[in-house]
Amino acid sequence: MIVIDETGRILAFSRAAEQLFGYTTDEMVGKDVRCLMSGNDRTNHQNYVNKYLDTGKSHIIGVGRVVTARRADGSVFPIDLKIGEARVGDHYLFTAFVRDLSEQRRNELRMQEMQAELVHFSRMSAVGTMASALAHELNQPLTAVANYLEAARDLLDSDNEATREILREALDEAARQAVRAGEIVRKLRGYVSRGEIDARSVALAPLIADAVALSRVSGDVADIPIEQVVDPDVGCVLADPIQVQQVIINLLRNAADALKGRDGPMMSITATRNSEGFAVVSVCDNGPGLTEDIRRTLFKPFMTSKSQGMGLGLSICQTIVEAHGGKIEAAPQNDGNSCFRFTLRLDPASR
Repeated sequence: MIVIDETGRILAFSRAAEQLFGYTTDEMVGKDVRCLMSGNDRTNHQNYVNKYLDTGKSHIIGVGRVVTARRADGSVFPIDLKIGEARVGDHYLFTAFVRDLSEQRRNELRMQEMQAELVHFSRMSAVGTMASALAHELNQPLTAVANYLEAARDLLDSDNEATREILREALDEAARQAVRAGEIVRKLRGYVSRGEIDARSVALAPLIADAVALSRVSGDVADIPIEQVVDPDVGCVLADPIQVQQVIINLLRNAADALKGRDGPMMSITATRNSEGFAVVSVCDNGPGLTEDIRRTLFKPFMTSKSQGMGLGLSICQTIVEAHGGKIEAAPQNDGNSCFRFTLRLDPASR
């Protein structure tokens, strides 16, 4: 527990805080609380306090958040931060309740890594099986196409009417087998695109909160303020929570990439319901926005603006969202910022 005044000066520093941060109470009383913060929280803290004092609108008061803190040795670690306030005369006091999340985050990260490895193995196994089946199924029609075309080539120089009839039949058969090969690919693609999802009724607000917490494990997202606004009327959606969280995490990481080097970076996640029985989730940032060229190729596989990216993230997001019966798009923004929006079916029982 840490108590500060409205200027950010530390008034009280508990024994548990001493053990957590590596400072003594005598060292910290009178110091600016920002020395315990890192990244953008350090920059934005006093702005949050001043905004609250001026408008009464709270950005962090009474809201539990996962942020990063800095120890005396300079190491950075994740914490669960809750802030309460009290008024003494004409002045305010703020009490920060801090809980170390280092071990919890390490366990979550390991679980995520294990889950990613399992998904990767499953995908590679499925790809191998699919490739083997595809090779087997396509081998016969493609071999037939090659044989008919070779026969047709050998008959081209003949002027005999009967030979021309054989040539016509050979080309007809080649075309038929080519269509058959295409039909095999079309059916296989349809089977894959339909996919199998473990959709069940899931409360959307905690699903989004968990996705934000997991995205904080990434150093790129860790200290960027993320505003979460979920309409209480949204209730539950029909979704595979792990897959939907993966979509949100990917969109947040993309937003963080766009915000690198930008002053005052901010992200937001909003969720509302529309009249068509869907929840609409929007992930926005105050970055430089998207050019028209990037917009045209956003969801195409292997198309990326990142030097180290594979260009599969948004394509996979699209596959997941569409498998849930929803749509994903880059919403047009008049202010130049970026905003991705996707839909999920509402649980009829929660409407």
